[in-house]
Amino acid sequence: MTIPRIYSPESLENKTNCELEADNLKYLKQVMRLKQGDRIRIFDGFGLEFEAVIKEFYAKSVLIELGQKIPTAEKEICVTLAQAIPKAGKMDTIVKSAAELGTDVIIPFNAARSIGCIAGEKSSLKVARWQKIAAEAARSSHSSYVTKISKVLSFVDMLTIVSGDTLKLIFWEEESQKSIKDVLTDKAFIAIRNFFVVIGPEGGFSKDEICMAKENGFISVSLGKQILKVETATSAIISIIQYEKGIFSNRLL
Repeated sequence: MTIPRIYSPESLENKTNCELEADNLKYLKQVMRLKQGDRIRIFDGFGLEFEAVIKEFYAKSVLIELGQKIPTAEKEICVTLAQAIPKAGKMDTIVKSAAELGTDVIIPFNAARSIGCIAGEKSSLKVARWQKIAAEAARSSHSSYVTKISKVLSFVDMLTIVSGDTLKLIFWEEESQKSIKDVLTDKAFIAIRNFFVVIGPEGGFSKDEICMAKENGFISVSLGKQILKVETATSAIISIIQYEKGIFSNRLL
């Protein structure tokens, strides 16, 4: 039987035991039907993963004893995805696929043409839901890192949150001069390890938004002539970056 892999929302650094709350208790006891003494693996989303043993089931939690640390690969790059909120439940799909593809941070934002703008309490509930989806994506894809979901930002706030040595890309279907391939193969950016990717809603970005992004140091790029659905475009873009620079790359940089 495959050893179950469990996410701990708290850091496991310098710990020998940890206590998991009700969600994991239900999963281990009722879904997986595990017992005291059974082996599991546990990871904390910050790059630490351990072999572990179930020590005791309590009424509302389960006590886990940590064993041998499992080696994990260091990340080659850091990818932040700023995603304009799409309509209906498309964001759930985007978060899941982006997290599975190794995205470090996802920033949902409201663009001028966003159909599904959200704010206030609804915004907080959505972010909490997306964070759970990201944690499950890490568990199922055997990643030791959990994608962090930011609070929902405005377009302007999203543009100004970037700092440091970061390649800032905004994807625009009307861009005709520069493709993502042009940028990723440009020798001027060969040493870049931090990528900030901005993807628009179903209706795309307005020219004013693109101008504002360029004024804030973003490079406008395209995926080529073919127009993709927003959820498909996001997966394609993250995959391309990871192939060229990250987890799917065999290059010695």
